[in-house]
Amino acid sequence: MAVPRSEYLSSVWRDGIFNDRVVFVTGGAGTICSAQTRALVSLGCNACIIGRNPSKTESAAASIAQCRPGAKVIGLGNVDVRSPDSLSQAAARCVSELGGIDFVIAGAAGNFVAPLSALSPNGFKAVIDIDVLGTFNTCKATLPYLVESAKQYSGQGGRLLAISATFHYTGLPLQAHVASAKAGVDALMHSISLEYGPLGVTANVIAPGAIGGTEGMARLASSESLAQKAMVKAIPLGKLGTVKDIADATVYLFSDAGAYVNGHTLVVDGAAWRRQGATAVGIDPGMQYPNFLLDGKISDNVKTGREGSSKL
Repeated sequence: MAVPRSEYLSSVWRDGIFNDRVVFVTGGAGTICSAQTRALVSLGCNACIIGRNPSKTESAAASIAQCRPGAKVIGLGNVDVRSPDSLSQAAARCVSELGGIDFVIAGAAGNFVAPLSALSPNGFKAVIDIDVLGTFNTCKATLPYLVESAKQYSGQGGRLLAISATFHYTGLPLQAHVASAKAGVDALMHSISLEYGPLGVTANVIAPGAIGGTEGMARLASSESLAQKAMVKAIPLGKLGTVKDIADATVYLFSDAGAYVNGHTLVVDGAAWRRQGATAVGIDPGMQYPNFLLDGKISDNVKTGREGSSKL
C-alpha cells in the first residue's frame, strides 16, 4: 500500500518541479531519508537509494516508486558508505540506469546512547566512519556528476545535502561520538560550498531535531511516556517534528526557491536546540543532571545498536 502523500509532503509544492532530475540518497531506506526521497519522487524525480541491507533497501525502493506513476527508483543493497569503491560503483550504476545525478542526500548515519566512560574506541570510530567518512565518500563519488548537472541545468541542478544534528552546538551528555561526527559533517559541507560554488554546485545541511516515529528517536529517547512528555514540553513549539517537516525543507533547498542558498545549515527542530541541555537524551523520568552521570545510570528504554549493524 502506498504511503499517503500528506505524510511526507505539504500541498504547497507544484507537481513536476523536479521532472527529469535524479536524486542519489545514502540511507534512503531510513525513516527520514525515505520521506525525503518520496517527496522528491512525487514531484518528478527518479531516485537511487543505497544501503547495506539488500532486502530493506530494495523493499523501500519499491514502496517509494508507488509515489508517482512511471517513477524509476533503484534500490542498491550491499553498499557500505565507508567504502569509496562501493560508493563509486553505486554512483556509476545510478548514472548508467537513470541518466545522471542532479541531487545528492548524504543521510547514512550511526547512533546510540553511551557515556564517554563506556564508549569504546571502536564504537567512537564506527560513528565517525559512517557519518564523516561516509559523507566524504558520498561527496567524492557524486560531485563530478553534480558539476555536470549544474552545467546542464544552470542553477537548477547540482545540489548536495547532508543530514546532520544539533548536538555539537551546545554539547550533550551521552552523545560525544555523534556530536564530534556531526561537527565534522558540517565543516566538510561548508568547505564544499566554497570549493564547488564557483562550479554551480550548492552544498547545504539540514539538522533535524526530535522527529517522531523515527529510528533516531528510538535510539535516543526513552519510551517512557513521562519522558516523552518532558521532551515535548522542552521544545518551544510544544510538539515533535515529523518526517514531512524534513522532506519539505529538502524540497525547498533543491527547488528554484533555494537556488541561492549555499553553505547553510537549516535547523528544523522547533527551536529546541536553543534550550538544549543536559537531559535531552538517554534518560528516564526522575533522572536528573548530573546525578545520573555520577551514578552511572542511563535509560533502559532506548533502542540499542547491539542487534546488528548501523541503520543506513
